[in-house]
Amino acid sequence: QVRLVESGGGLVQPGGSLTLSCTPSGNIHSIDVMGWYRQTPGKRRELVADITAEGRIDYEDSAEGRFTIVRDNANHTTSLHMNNLKPEDTAVYYCNALGVLLVGARHVTEYWGQGIQVTVSS
Repeated sequence: QVRLVESGGGLVQPGGSLTLSCTPSGNIHSIDVMGWYRQTPGKRRELVADITAEGRIDYEDSAEGRFTIVRDNANHTTSLHMNNLKPEDTAVYYCNALGVLLVGARHVTEYWGQGIQVTVSS
């Protein structure tokens, strides 16, 4: 079993910066895609950014140019550096790991973190 632990959320003023980090537990062999999603009350969870093991990155339009996603394949961690934060970035952010292959396993699985609150407000 894998648990994704998110950290780094909190309250920040508009224009400020935060870095979210995601650290998995478990005996992981590899992870295909790691990403960050966010969700606000009454809305669907949406992709913010993701990165493949090969380093291919996709950003949601509003995140492009302000957010940077990175990953460490050796430790299976990912971080989301968020700059120039806006009130509309306020949401619960979730770490996602897709195509997780555990050591000794024959099939891949998907995992989600429990979510971390990011609030952008003056």
